Amino acid sequence: MSSATMPLLEDDTVAFGDEELDAGAGKGSLTHPYVTFFHLAFRGASVVVYMLCGWFSDSFITSFVTVVLLLSMDFWTVKNITGRLMVGLRWWNYVDDDGKSHWVFESRKGQFQNRINETEARIFWTALILTPLLWAVFFFLALFGLRLRWMLLVIIALMLNGANLYGYFKCKVGSKESISSVTADFFRKQVLQNAVSLVTRETTPQANPMSQPVNTV
Repeated sequence: MSSATMPLLEDDTVAFGDEELDAGAGKGSLTHPYVTFFHLAFRGASVVVYMLCGWFSDSFITSFVTVVLLLSMDFWTVKNITGRLMVGLRWWNYVDDDGKSHWVFESRKGQFQNRINETEARIFWTALILTPLLWAVFFFLALFGLRLRWMLLVIIALMLNGANLYGYFKCKVGSKESISSVTADFFRKQVLQNAVSLVTRETTPQANPMSQPVNTV
């Protein structure tokens, strides 16, 4: 496993972040209002559904699957769309001809940085940072309340939100960050890979490992 920090490839068919740079850049109105909406919508919906699902359904399976689906949609949207359009950052993975996996963290430089909408950037980073903190609060509430099934759901949320936070942090700071290689390898192997696999494994009811009745919220 290895990681790389590099400028975005210049031979992209449509270089990401360049789609709508001429309208509404800098300060003022949002350049990508729909993108900004969905950046907040899926992660906000997952939090709201987690907090209120006990009011609408007594089925843990239904609540679990609904929240995981929202978390998965948020993970995919933030990783593939909102990051590149709102702040000009992208992280991704590829496997070379030797079968070696590489994590790549890219950042638009030069004129693009001057064209980023400051309001959108603030919204992006605020949501990206605050949401994992909120899920961390839910984790301790579930832990101290001995609600183990709900704690599993919160761990999934922390992994998916944490993966995007770590990925974009690496894109932002590049080679200037001081995280040790051991810590970086741990995050890449345990967080990023697990987050991607959970998107496909945990969204089906039969994949839910907790089938015994336990006290719920």
